[in-house]
Amino acid sequence: MPEFVPASRVTRIKSSPSVAAAARVRELKAEGRRILDLTVGEPDFDTPQHIKDAAVAAIDRGETKYTSVTGTPELQKAILQTLHRKTGQQYTAGEITIGGGGKQVIFTAFMATLDPGDEVVIPAPYWVSYPDMVLANEGTPVIVSCGEDTGFKLTPEALAGALTERTKWVILNTPSNPTGAVYSREELAGLAAVLKDHPAVYVLTDEIYDGIHFGEEPITGLVAVAPGLKDRVLVTNGVSKAYAMTGWRLGYAGGPAPLVAAINKLQSQMSSCPSSISQAAAAAALTGHQAFVRESVDVYRERRDAAVSGLNAVNGLQCATPEGAFYAYVNCAGVIGKTTPDGRQISNDEDFTLYLLEAASVAVIQGSAYGLSPYFRISYATGLPVIEDAIAAIEKAVRALA
Repeated sequence: MPEFVPASRVTRIKSSPSVAAAARVRELKAEGRRILDLTVGEPDFDTPQHIKDAAVAAIDRGETKYTSVTGTPELQKAILQTLHRKTGQQYTAGEITIGGGGKQVIFTAFMATLDPGDEVVIPAPYWVSYPDMVLANEGTPVIVSCGEDTGFKLTPEALAGALTERTKWVILNTPSNPTGAVYSREELAGLAAVLKDHPAVYVLTDEIYDGIHFGEEPITGLVAVAPGLKDRVLVTNGVSKAYAMTGWRLGYAGGPAPLVAAINKLQSQMSSCPSSISQAAAAAALTGHQAFVRESVDVYRERRDAAVSGLNAVNGLQCATPEGAFYAYVNCAGVIGKTTPDGRQISNDEDFTLYLLEAASVAVIQGSAYGLSPYFRISYATGLPVIEDAIAAIEKAVRALA
């Protein structure tokens, strides 16, 4: 039998580091170890009851068939209302697309637009999947390092320096995974001023965490700040994070009609449509009462404050306060170069995260996976007792370093 050789699009990408970390945690737990898991990128809350009830009601009504590629009328209406509320702009049914999670929507957008040599500007730290999605679709990731001195955010100067004649997309993720950074209106306006001089460049705004925001002022996006860019911005979102619906796999986006038509053409050949049941649930989430979102943000804020204060009390670690999402990006430069009790040197953030897993049974993800070292990412989408126990274990492990 001939040896299997995968396509080049497979060999030029790597598996998701966050998925790999979660798999390793499951393996260790199966071996009987108690792992304090701070890798999980999904809420630990159950999906709200009224959303589950809407899904059950859809099943009982027999709404278990294919739908339009662009979704049920109920979900289309809910998405259009949501986009108008968030951006202040009117979208039409021909300007929205839905998919099996925000991840699929983003991947399909790149599939619909990228040709070999097309460049995608990706601020780092970045969500681990962005560069590999670009590579899988024959594009070229252009990584722009955005350090702690800029709040882990892309500046107008850095953006201008990254744009070329080959630039097809710029990605903006706010609130950010992995840092929790949120772009202000002024920061977005500065980026918009640069983008206005590059009319061939599209912008993908990944706003999947915009329901989880700790600021006093309402969160805003690029289209709301610069409506003149609406015909070049794909506003991507979904119900996974804010409504604790990760397993329902329902994402959506609003953007210019020609781009959306290309995405939907691919979608029609890929999976026809997302689950009709998930669509009913998503419509209920977007149009129903939002008490769950407000209450969960209060819980995340308490967890964030405990995590940040606890980590900043550990000698050698520094943690900026996230403004949104449920992640913190922890600077571990102070432990690089130290030696573990068994004589191994901590040479980089990956070494440190492996040390924490082995010595402290704490699972985190190395900053190199997100394009900026030496850091590690924690998730506080888990219970406060786990967070407190994990920080205590981290502190003990750091004290043991020489």
